[in-house]
Amino acid sequence: MTDHTTTTVASRTGQTGPARQGQVPSPRDLAARAPARDATGREAAPGAGPRRTEAEPPTGPVLMTGAQALVAALERLGVDVVFGIPGGAILPAYDPLFDSRSVRHILVRHEQGAGHAAAGYAQVTGRPGVCMATSGPGATNLVTPLADAYMDSVPVVAITGQVPSGLIGTDGFQEADIAGITLPVTKHNFLVTEAGDIARTVAEAFHVAATGRPGPVLVDIAKDALQAKTEFRWPVPFDLPGYHPVTRPHSRQVREAARMMMAAQRPVLYVGGGVIKAGASEDLVALAELTGMPVVTTLMARGAFPSSHPQNLGMPGMHGKVAAVGALQKADLLVALGARFDDRVTGRLDTFAPEAAVVHADIDPAEISKNRHAEVPIVGDCREVIIELLGTIRAEREAGRQADLSGWWSQLDAWRATYPLGYDLPDDGSLSPQYAIERIGKLAGPDAYYVAGVGQHQMWAAQFIEHERPRHWLNSGGLGTMGYAVPAAMGAKVAAPDASVWAIDGDGCFQMTNQELATCTVEGIPIKVAIINNGNLGMVRQWQTLFYNERYSQTDLDRVEQGTSAGTRIPDFVKLAEAYGCAGLRCETAAEVDSVIKQAMDIQDRPVVIDFVVHRDAMVWPMVAAGTSNDDIKVARDMAPDWDVTE
Repeated sequence: MTDHTTTTVASRTGQTGPARQGQVPSPRDLAARAPARDATGREAAPGAGPRRTEAEPPTGPVLMTGAQALVAALERLGVDVVFGIPGGAILPAYDPLFDSRSVRHILVRHEQGAGHAAAGYAQVTGRPGVCMATSGPGATNLVTPLADAYMDSVPVVAITGQVPSGLIGTDGFQEADIAGITLPVTKHNFLVTEAGDIARTVAEAFHVAATGRPGPVLVDIAKDALQAKTEFRWPVPFDLPGYHPVTRPHSRQVREAARMMMAAQRPVLYVGGGVIKAGASEDLVALAELTGMPVVTTLMARGAFPSSHPQNLGMPGMHGKVAAVGALQKADLLVALGARFDDRVTGRLDTFAPEAAVVHADIDPAEISKNRHAEVPIVGDCREVIIELLGTIRAEREAGRQADLSGWWSQLDAWRATYPLGYDLPDDGSLSPQYAIERIGKLAGPDAYYVAGVGQHQMWAAQFIEHERPRHWLNSGGLGTMGYAVPAAMGAKVAAPDASVWAIDGDGCFQMTNQELATCTVEGIPIKVAIINNGNLGMVRQWQTLFYNERYSQTDLDRVEQGTSAGTRIPDFVKLAEAYGCAGLRCETAAEVDSVIKQAMDIQDRPVVIDFVVHRDAMVWPMVAAGTSNDDIKVARDMAPDWDVTE
């Protein structure tokens, strides 16, 4: 049989081999194992016992439809939830899915919601999230969440129906070349036209999505392939030519990195989301404490290193802390771990960290020296890199090689003391958005999961919530997708049903995907949604204030006149929440904030929406204007830090 595939260039690399201790088995491991059998020889119910070992003989072929093979493969790969919407081309798959005892299907209200929910599930669990849609408009509605997952390296497997193979290329009803459309925004994608290829292709998709630098994979299956009969076999051995990524770092490069780290006078650990993806947070703490080096954590790495740790300088970049930005600018060595030197961190690239040598460790070789030349490039899994660094640095220290960083820390502490994060309370007595978000973080605590949309509320949530745990902070970092928060929070809550999950959203973002509150109510997914309602598209308005002479073109979300009180009433978010079967609350003053948050926390039987009506002109500070140097950071409007300040 022919395997019809369309693939992206193999630039995102992956990990092979057995799972680490305490982790779930890898997709390749699962694909190589036969299902468990009970004493009668029948397949055991899910959870009835361990799967058969690889040494045991495989099960014999079973005649079934391609659709049944799809569901059987999902079950054997350990999938427990699929977010999706049925339609004509994918409908054959929904019939056997109805009978599955282990795969829960959650009927979303929009395919974009399915994609973001799958991403939220994946961010929390580390396993691929799964979404499903039909052909044509159903599949194209997944493009945004797939692009979002690609930018943020999130493992998602999207399964789409396609018109029958004989109609492909004829502009048949609801035909769209989704493999071609998503080619630039998926790690890999497949078009399957033969029933016998379905199980193997799905197993390959999970392997590619979950290993190495994670990312989204699309499996587009023709309707006639779903309907045709095939012999289903499991295990399904597979090989992916060209996909043999490097995970073990080169020891010589690690030794050179360790030598530079011990000699540097002003080093910084520049930590990106790859540390979380690698499960290396504990190892990162050990590395920081062993070396005494300061740590900055990017937007995607919040929680990789505890916010409360004394060596954490905070988030760098466009809206980063002054100390974090200054540390990068004045450093003589940057040790970048799972970070990609994106423009929101570097500012104007040719002025970024001008005196620093760079050690860059990443599992994706395409990222190394892409934006900033690395004197020491290290290709490998971040956890393995850090573990090797720890051993090598201990040897360096035992040999008496370690720089004195006391002068460097004196400067960093002076910046921290002089330019802490803060905000002004509005003169008119209205509610400060920063205060509302800060109190959510204090009352919900570090064990809660926080999911942000995009814009001012996203930056405030990154700044004013203490992020102590990896995988507890979810946001759309690379793509900046409005509408991400509510469905991603839904997926996070499905992944962690016993935890508190807060979606911190803007009034603009919320109106893009709030229909998924209906899904949450019907499916019993009690998330909390905090709407930061300033009556406008806040971040765009901030830019209009600073760079467009306060010409507020198309950023007001209500029919209020300029200068009137904040907060849109169209729609009335409390009434809208109640219409969706949620609890709807409103908070308009600082005095009410704690009591309203506690009231929301006490409601466990349905989703809760809080309409925080906040001041319309609050801004996010500090700020580095787009396209300018990080040296030009402003701590407030027209106020620049003094880099020479000392304690």
